[in-house]
Amino acid sequence: MNDKILELESFLPYRLYRLADLVSREFAAVYKDRLGLTRPEWRVLAGLGQHGSLTAKTLGEQSAMHKTKVSRAVAELERRRWLSRTPDENDRRIEHLTLTKAGLAAYGEMVPLAKAFERRLSQAMGAARLAEFDYGLERLEEFMREGEE
Repeated sequence: MNDKILELESFLPYRLYRLADLVSREFAAVYKDRLGLTRPEWRVLAGLGQHGSLTAKTLGEQSAMHKTKVSRAVAELERRRWLSRTPDENDRRIEHLTLTKAGLAAYGEMVPLAKAFERRLSQAMGAARLAEFDYGLERLEEFMREGEE
């Protein structure tokens, strides 16, 4: 093994990135075809569907998206009338975002698609390996969070 050459194909951070990108693109085809959503729009819809009401800042933190992408996704979902904005009572600079009836219907359509996609991935690994993989992801996430502190 040559310590002066980095083999990307076996470099764990690169492998994780490539896998995440591949899975994300594959799933993006599902919600784009069915609901006409971009990745940022899907992330906003999913976040609001799960949590009910969030601020744009919280959505950005939760989904690891830049505020510009969040802002554009929010504007598009609002244009579709899938979300509404409510100013914060204490700070008018903050808006609370919630899904409208139409947004909740779209979220309701998306959930079974997402769960079916996840089942396909899970079945490809098998139950025992999936449990090990989940454990490994949890350990890596903890390790990376410790490094941020």
